[in-house]
Amino acid sequence: MEMVIDTAVKYNDIFMSGVKITIIISILSCFFGLLLGIVLAFMKISGIKILQAIAAVYVEIIRGTPVLVQISLVFFGLPFLGIHFPSFQIMGVDFERLSAGVLALIINSGAYECEIVRSGIQSIPKGQLEGAMSLGFSKWESMVRIIIPQAIRNILPVIGNEFVTLIKESSQVSVIGMADLMYTATTIQGISFQPFPPLVIVALYYFIMTFFVSMCLRVLERHLKVKSVR
Repeated sequence: MEMVIDTAVKYNDIFMSGVKITIIISILSCFFGLLLGIVLAFMKISGIKILQAIAAVYVEIIRGTPVLVQISLVFFGLPFLGIHFPSFQIMGVDFERLSAGVLALIINSGAYECEIVRSGIQSIPKGQLEGAMSLGFSKWESMVRIIIPQAIRNILPVIGNEFVTLIKESSQVSVIGMADLMYTATTIQGISFQPFPPLVIVALYYFIMTFFVSMCLRVLERHLKVKSVR
């Protein structure tokens, strides 16, 4: 235990740098993954067969392949196709690796958030859409002003759970040399010649982050329940 504490204190700056990058990757991936998921969800419920087919194939392929493979394909595959990320440092972070890692996680998260959004929209009774349209709203206005606000309230806790998952899955970007929290463990193992303590510390940091988000989700769920009762 003393060895773990000594390692945490001695390499605190490196660990905190990894925590910062992990949080940035997770937030960006969840936010833009949600936007992608919304687009895919509307494609799936559009009633247009070609759009439904494209969205369905995308979701099945992404959900059926490991995120580690997807990260590697984005980082190594896009340059092979002639698509290159800008290579420069931003606040000490390699933008090329950050872009590849975030893009891969967005692609992955979008498939899952598509199903979250779609199920949230379809959980609202069809009578509400029909009632809004009977009052003179167009289908688009009815979706934006009546259906989607209710769906968002229903799916917020699930999106929060997806964010928790992304925090943990972001550790996979270390495979492309992204200096996230998991990568710091490997770095410190090489510096200190101690394989075990860095892993314990990193696991503790992941637990703290996910526990904090989970607590916020519980508070949000209680607030939403009280609001729905009113």
